[in-house]
Amino acid sequence: MAFQVSAGVELNGELSQGALVRAKVQPGTQVFLNDEAVKVNEFGQFAFGFAREAELEQMLKLVYPDGLTELKPLKLKQRQYKIQQVNGISKKIMKPDPKAQERAAKDSKQVKAARAQFTENDAFNQNFIWPLTGRISGVYGSQRVYNGKPGTPHYGVDVAAKTGTVVVAPADGVISLSVPDMFYSGGTMIIDHGYGVSSSFLHLSKLYVKQGQLVKQGDKVAEVGSTGRSTGPHLDWRVNWYQVRLDPTTVVPSMKSVLAKENAK
Repeated sequence: MAFQVSAGVELNGELSQGALVRAKVQPGTQVFLNDEAVKVNEFGQFAFGFAREAELEQMLKLVYPDGLTELKPLKLKQRQYKIQQVNGISKKIMKPDPKAQERAAKDSKQVKAARAQFTENDAFNQNFIWPLTGRISGVYGSQRVYNGKPGTPHYGVDVAAKTGTVVVAPADGVISLSVPDMFYSGGTMIIDHGYGVSSSFLHLSKLYVKQGQLVKQGDKVAEVGSTGRSTGPHLDWRVNWYQVRLDPTTVVPSMKSVLAKENAK
């Protein structure tokens, strides 16, 4: 993790596109990101994140308890993403039938509602762990161009594993969504870590916990699968700050270092 300290604020996280940043200010300070208010807990802790194609120039505004206002420009690192050209895809795959589209729209509405929730849970500030370890088969920000038409970028990190492999909670939280079968994502679960930060798990074969349940970091919550629109068993893990899609690898140690420690035991 990259810690940056300047007068009035401590930032934990890389200032780059796709990154989640946890921060701390003097309790009672009001925080604004590009003039949008950011919720801060009683200890002065808060979180914010930057989208895949976020503008490189950002502005953090702090309004201290004594009324003094300070502007802090943030310069983001621009990222390069993996782009793959795929041709010869059938129209049926490119555009599902109207009934499937209606179902997918309903699913999307549920997911957005879950990610829009605000709870006063401080788990967002924990040191996150990987929900499972293994070979990374898909990375955040990658994109396929189908028959010359750009597809939706991939907003998670994929970890290849056999169907039935146990998935654990990367941090404490509350289950804000638990649905066994969505059109695109199949078995889908969202864990709310508080202050807008959430984890989503896609393509699950089995869900152990229900909406509203509390979970602790490391608790077994689901099993890997290949449900929904998936070409093979894997976990698609996503991290959000409200509706902003972030790169999960910005909140955990590198998979390489984690696997090295496991192999050393």
